[in-house]
Amino acid sequence: MKSPLSILMLSASVFVHAQTVHKTEHGIVTHIQGQRIELTFYDDAIVRITKTENREYELSPVPVVTMLPQKVSLNISEKDDVAEIATPAVTAVINKHSGAVTVCDASGRDLISEKAFGGQFLPANYDGTASHLVKQAWRLHEDEQVFGLGQQQTGQFSQRNRRFRLQQENMIICMPYFYSTRGYGLLWNNASPTVWSDSRNETSFESDMGSAVDYYVIAGGNADKVLAGLRRLTGHAPMNALWTYGYWQSRERYTNQEEIVDVVRRYRDIKVPLDVIVQDWQYWGHTDPQWNGITWTKEEYPEPERMMREIHSLNAHCIASLWPSFGNGTEVYRDFKSRGYMLGIKTYPEENVDVYDVFNPEARKLYWDYLSRKMFSTGLDGYWLDATEPEMKEMGKAYNADTYLGKLRKNANAFPLYCVEDVYKNQRLQTDSKRVTILTRSAYLGQQRIGSISWSGDIDARWDVMARQIPAALNFSLCGNPYWNTDLGGFWVRDYDGCTDPRYRELYVRWVQWGVFMSIMRSHGTNTPREIWQFGERGSWAFDAIEKAIRMRYALVPYIYSTAWQVSHNDDTFMRPLLMDFADDPTAVGMSTEYMFGRSLLVAPVTEPMYVDDERNYHPTTDARKMVYLPKGCDWYDYATSERHAGGTVVNRTVAIDEIPVYVRAGSIMPVGPDVQYTAERRWDNLPVTIYPGADGDFTLYEDEGDGYNYEQGKCAEIPMHWNDATRTLTIGVRQGSFKGMLKSRTFIVNVAGTTKHTKVKYNGKAATIRF
Repeated sequence: MKSPLSILMLSASVFVHAQTVHKTEHGIVTHIQGQRIELTFYDDAIVRITKTENREYELSPVPVVTMLPQKVSLNISEKDDVAEIATPAVTAVINKHSGAVTVCDASGRDLISEKAFGGQFLPANYDGTASHLVKQAWRLHEDEQVFGLGQQQTGQFSQRNRRFRLQQENMIICMPYFYSTRGYGLLWNNASPTVWSDSRNETSFESDMGSAVDYYVIAGGNADKVLAGLRRLTGHAPMNALWTYGYWQSRERYTNQEEIVDVVRRYRDIKVPLDVIVQDWQYWGHTDPQWNGITWTKEEYPEPERMMREIHSLNAHCIASLWPSFGNGTEVYRDFKSRGYMLGIKTYPEENVDVYDVFNPEARKLYWDYLSRKMFSTGLDGYWLDATEPEMKEMGKAYNADTYLGKLRKNANAFPLYCVEDVYKNQRLQTDSKRVTILTRSAYLGQQRIGSISWSGDIDARWDVMARQIPAALNFSLCGNPYWNTDLGGFWVRDYDGCTDPRYRELYVRWVQWGVFMSIMRSHGTNTPREIWQFGERGSWAFDAIEKAIRMRYALVPYIYSTAWQVSHNDDTFMRPLLMDFADDPTAVGMSTEYMFGRSLLVAPVTEPMYVDDERNYHPTTDARKMVYLPKGCDWYDYATSERHAGGTVVNRTVAIDEIPVYVRAGSIMPVGPDVQYTAERRWDNLPVTIYPGADGDFTLYEDEGDGYNYEQGKCAEIPMHWNDATRTLTIGVRQGSFKGMLKSRTFIVNVAGTTKHTKVKYNGKAATIRF
């Protein structure tokens, strides 16, 4: 293996006049080939590289990075041709002739190398504003795969050999960040529209507008450590409220307050679980000038406070749609317009509606003031912040709009971050007794720090579209944002005759089954209602399959909520590409048709029709099966049957209409939640726990008050569990922490998968050991 110094010395002889580097508080700075190059170490494993045309770098105003550089032990050495700056975890090498930077790991293995003269600044002018196109090019290794870049709709998982524009749009979420199978991540710190390009010759980001090359390399060695580094850099995810992990019912749209309450009441009457009801748009009125008036129309929602009380009395929660745009007939528009806070952008709907300047801190404060007085005060539990790209009809012209921070083009991709973050911050300033819940159609790097939930936009109800959402979700997850979902059943139903069409019922059932294994399970769409009774009566195949899926979700709530704690506390994520847990399995690394949900469950959604219509009866085919790959390194159990399978094999599994292939990793410890109508209906005082033998394993059961932020002050509890496979012993450890209302004692009902014996364990917070 070549040393880090030799990597760049090979090409140095063709240049002249090497430069001297100067030490700074957190790194080095030098001037090479007309460029000022600075390396700043944020910790041992994170280095920032900036390049400008021989001038001080003006810090980006976009607050993606919240971490400040830490004190790091640096070892700086120079030779004629290169300078080397080393920490215990990484080494950065600068070719002092070309300015090319290579970052290596602690062993000296190069992670990523710039091309010589790969940083470029090309003059650009946008509507009279002079700027630069900014580009940086690297050379990736031939066998290297990279993932991320947000949520794209290409259906591809790996982003090698692709070229596309990172530009926020409905259904497309853009994040200029990728994770590499060589064990590092790269964050491109430019929020203007950016072209990603990868070919045999080079890999590059090229942004429309900027004053510097600016990127961060995050070393870690594996996906989890790199993800943790990305969260250190851009913010950690908070806990969402317990009720958000239940089932959400939505549609476009409920038309009055009686209807929305009646939907909740009917779910309670038929005893199908539900936690959230969602009010879509036009509760503010039906004309464009009334658009998003942040108020309830008196004709259809005369008593919003009573509506919220009734929903809450049914033990459900409500969120409502809000946009970053206003009709010109609304009070909020007139107020914002009078203060100069509107951008003059043509948006949806096309006439009489304008977008406000989310980059202006005073405008964001005023936006919250309206939300607080008109919505939050009514008892609303959360905000559906829609079209936060924002949706623009004339994108090229809109990018030239003047914002508080300059041309919109300069920071356009960060619009969603600005739009939603201050809603989170301002509600927390107002009260910490209620966790902030935000559903939003777009996102940017760092948005995980407010716990916002993104979804994949107004997608079509088609099998191929459903399948494309899986790699979209996995790439999104690798970018640090753990909360993602999709409209279950697709938004637009164009190819079917509504929810009475058995072909659509099959698609919807499969989508709902997949929704069990998303961080948020939310049914929504237009022109086809989605309430469970729209798909038949209890006893019909579609109704029963949907109900079974919803009940499966609630059975998993203790596992999901405990996983949420790992997301918040240990920088984990919900939807884990197989490359995160099985990096040594080449078959698993590139797979995007299945994934891990948390650390224990492998999920393989059914994404193609398996039923036929013979013009007499819609019925299953005789070969309704799905091929599922089980990664190497462990055994696996069928979640439904407890049948054990070896890793590194393909299972040809039957998939009846009420089944989704789910496999449990050997060594897993799985709690099973009680049969409830909403997440908080019953305590976990008699909690079944299933052990899946075949390997040692650990699980931590997490509990807190379910809402509010007292957990941040340590008011929560963890119960560690360990399975020793050799001795077939389960140890339930000493409970750590406490909170108001905590169960002092409980019973665990323990079962080993594949056996019928159940052992009851009385637990009062002290360690207990059970041998099987």
